[in-house]
Amino acid sequence: MGQAEWATVPISTRDVDGPVFFTEHEWNTIEAATARVIPTDHHPGAREAKVVRFIDRMLAGTQFIFPAADGNGFLRMEGRDEAAWQERIKQRREFYREGVVELDRLAKERADVEFLELPAEDQDAVLETLSGATKPHAFSLEHSEVGLGGAPAGNQPVNEDFLEFFPLLVLNTRQGFYGDPVYGGNENRVGWGVIGFDGPPSLASTMDGSYTTRKYMVEGAEWPYDQHPEVLRYRRP
Repeated sequence: MGQAEWATVPISTRDVDGPVFFTEHEWNTIEAATARVIPTDHHPGAREAKVVRFIDRMLAGTQFIFPAADGNGFLRMEGRDEAAWQERIKQRREFYREGVVELDRLAKERADVEFLELPAEDQDAVLETLSGATKPHAFSLEHSEVGLGGAPAGNQPVNEDFLEFFPLLVLNTRQGFYGDPVYGGNENRVGWGVIGFDGPPSLASTMDGSYTTRKYMVEGAEWPYDQHPEVLRYRRP
């Protein structure tokens, strides 16, 4: 049975307020970690965008993977496709569960408390230890340095299947912040608002051709994504 024949289930990533996959502690810990990846300042951050909900629904199984073309639910994966996806996310689930344990272990080494209880600057220090890199400076369009803050977001050149916990967390945080709200993140389109993107009025409008991002494109622009230093850095041998 092909995807065109899958039934539509009238569910939403927002039907449940809290976690579907995570425990409460895991949910709160991952939410705190994402809030340091995209912190709240004069703009909303990952916490306001409900990035943790995006990650939770991604890990929950196969029910929130393929939204229906009209935006009114998700397709029910079946057969080998469903089994293959379950296998694909199995390792990601393990990375997140083990990642929460490691965040708490490093926090207790530092201050004898769990990661959630640390002040923001100490949470940053734990994430630096976990990542093996110093915290990137604030982004500026005038700054000439490249290779900071993870792989470039455009056209996502990185496959999550080849990432360890920290780079996976960073990539998923960006996906949940800037992605379509149908997947559970980008609450109230705050991620799009930060970058001045109006976004499609509905998922259906991206399918029927009534919405286009052409006005945001630079004609002829290219990016050597496969050679970007952060792509090479985060890619496994």
